[in-house]
Amino acid sequence: MKTRQMMLIGAVLCVVCFAIGCSSSGTKSSTTPPPPPPPPPAVTISISPDKAAVTTGGVTTLQVTLTNDTAVTWTVNDVANGDASVGTISTQSLQGTYTAPAGQTGLVATVTATSVADTTKSASATIYVVPPGIVTTTQTTLVAAYSITPPSEAAVSVQFGLDTTYGRATSVTETPQGGGAVNTFVAGMTATTLYHMQAIVNFADGTQYLDADQTFTTGVIPANHLTTVETAVTTPGMTPQPGIEMLDLVTGGADATDLDGNIIWYYDGPAVGGTILQPIRPLRNGHFLLVLSPNSAVPLTGPPQTPQTTDEIREIDLGGNTIQSLNITDLNTRLVNAGFTLNAQVIHHDIIETPNGHWIVFVNSLQNFTNLTGLPGVTTVLGDAIVDLDTNLNPVWVWNSFDHLDINRHPFSFPDWTHANALLYTSDGDLLVSLRHQNWILKIDYKNGKGTGDIVWHLGQGGDFTLVGGTDPTDWSYAQHGPAFFGPASAHIFNLGVMDNGDDRAFPSNETCTPSR
Repeated sequence: MKTRQMMLIGAVLCVVCFAIGCSSSGTKSSTTPPPPPPPPPAVTISISPDKAAVTTGGVTTLQVTLTNDTAVTWTVNDVANGDASVGTISTQSLQGTYTAPAGQTGLVATVTATSVADTTKSASATIYVVPPGIVTTTQTTLVAAYSITPPSEAAVSVQFGLDTTYGRATSVTETPQGGGAVNTFVAGMTATTLYHMQAIVNFADGTQYLDADQTFTTGVIPANHLTTVETAVTTPGMTPQPGIEMLDLVTGGADATDLDGNIIWYYDGPAVGGTILQPIRPLRNGHFLLVLSPNSAVPLTGPPQTPQTTDEIREIDLGGNTIQSLNITDLNTRLVNAGFTLNAQVIHHDIIETPNGHWIVFVNSLQNFTNLTGLPGVTTVLGDAIVDLDTNLNPVWVWNSFDHLDINRHPFSFPDWTHANALLYTSDGDLLVSLRHQNWILKIDYKNGKGTGDIVWHLGQGGDFTLVGGTDPTDWSYAQHGPAFFGPASAHIFNLGVMDNGDDRAFPSNETCTPSR
């Protein structure tokens, strides 16, 4: 019995020992290995400035801020350390000095610094390399042409003045898409004076480039232009409104003066063959629109036009260059091609630009009438028409006074029947037309070229309105010039100013007009 118990105890001990042995063996096989070493600290990199602009051959310094590394490599437009075509980098520790290539070609350089320890980390700066601006003379001796070529899209203006504080600036001009040459006319300078000027280039990302200071000396105003003496007087204690004065000198071209009466711009049209300039108007693009033609009455009065007589619409820039033009011969050809029956004699008196870029101009034409009231036989009558020219200078709408007015109403200077002399555009897309020899201002249903041409109303003696606060017929305007909106060009309620020449003023039967003494 004892023997059997001893055997059982021994077996249990063996099992326990075996279990303990297994446990001991299992503990040794699951021991955790030591942790791996920590990763190296992350590299960070930045560059300052991250954008700049220099002239060709110019230099700018770039500073790299680097953590957890001590060195970088440099490229310019992916060329290691750059080269003569894209500019070069000279380095000292984490500082790089970029030198733009010389010459007259601009470029956009991307300068990149890359970490040596971690080549996936880099920082870049954009450098605009701008060739120096060039200043040249124009055929208008008071105007400089300033040309500069930004290598990327930018807005350009030119500041100018008598010294390097400048003080005045031109309007802003945008480069072509992607960058390119911008030509800016610098105007507003007086004759025979040294001026300083500097282009300001603002790139799309906010980078600004200032060109080197340039100088320009204005020339002498041509002697044949100085047909008038212009002076300005300011009322004591009063301040004139800002701006300039533009004068149409008719036979002497046009000029502009500052508020002291100094000529700061001029244009000389051809003064041959009886040609006069009338009118000249600023366009939205900064150019001028004008008519050069003989006197509007010459189809009746002569003298006959010669090959030297100019009769055309002309768009010019500040430098006096013709941008585009249309003469009377080509206009008549285009009228025929467009299906209009009007045969224009003279382009005259006024031309305006409408909001859609069309040009509206006066022309006149002749028609013969037999046995008009009080005029037996044949009478050749000169009447006016309006031609609407699209942006390609093709006629698209015509209004003819012979189709809309009574030929037997001719209060003044017949047979120069209507003598149109001014055009205004209203906010509802209609036209106001001044007819000097009718003593009327008409509103015409134009509707931006979709109108019927019907006369909406007649303003003046015998027209559609009642004179308030004056004596009828005396206080109407007669043989008027220069109607202008004195405020917004409204369609319905507006202030209209007019020069009342009064040539054929009507008086009540018991009144006469005598010179004042």
